[in-house]
Amino acid sequence: MNRYIILFLVAILTGACSAGQVKKNRVTQEPKAILNSNPDGKGPEISLELIKGKSFNYPLMAVWLEDKSGNYIQSLFVPASVATGIFKYGKQENNKWIPGSKRAPQTLPYWSHKRGVVASDGLFMPEPGNPVPDAYSGATPTGSFILNSRADKSLPDIFRVMLEINQNWDFNEYWTNDKFPDDENYKMSCQPAVVYEAVIDTRNPVNSYLMKPVGHSHYSGKTGELFPDLGTLTTALNIADSILIRIKLVTGANL
Repeated sequence: MNRYIILFLVAILTGACSAGQVKKNRVTQEPKAILNSNPDGKGPEISLELIKGKSFNYPLMAVWLEDKSGNYIQSLFVPASVATGIFKYGKQENNKWIPGSKRAPQTLPYWSHKRGVVASDGLFMPEPGNPVPDAYSGATPTGSFILNSRADKSLPDIFRVMLEINQNWDFNEYWTNDKFPDDENYKMSCQPAVVYEAVIDTRNPVNSYLMKPVGHSHYSGKTGELFPDLGTLTTALNIADSILIRIKLVTGANL
């Protein structure tokens, strides 16, 4: 009789483990949103696949191109809120948050300074009167996604795909709430934006390129510096689990 009880318990536990594995697989294989930008570009097709990490919680991001020396070429994608300077929770009215213009230089300072467009208030973030063109913007991703885009024109043999990503209010033991008590922009950002890159050499193509973190931005967006030390970051490095780049030349040859 004990033997049957043991077998029964083993069957229950095995079933529970199998169910847990199925649930785990479902999380891993959740559908990815498809984003498209710059469909009229004449240069190489560029696909970016971001799998969200365990700290992903509605971050903002920018994707752009640079030459091998780090000179800005063009943007590929920025969320509409960043592109226009109009945020869903831009201002308070009657004790409620409503859409409105908001200046947030801490959001994506490395991208914005690389882009080099100075707004009327002296900041490098886009503003309603001078937004990023619609071709390069879209809805903010809410989970894992694939971005399909194109360069405006042909690119150098070697170029870089860059991504900057930032999530608000992600304090940690180093980037604390009172680290810069007089800096309101810092308090909205906490851990600074993380910058990723993939170096593409079209002369030696591979199927895909894994983007790697290369530094973080200024904590409140006062400069466009890149700080290579990532040792103070924690959850900010887990916003993305992986970011892959795939390239296709205009001729149709897969790289």
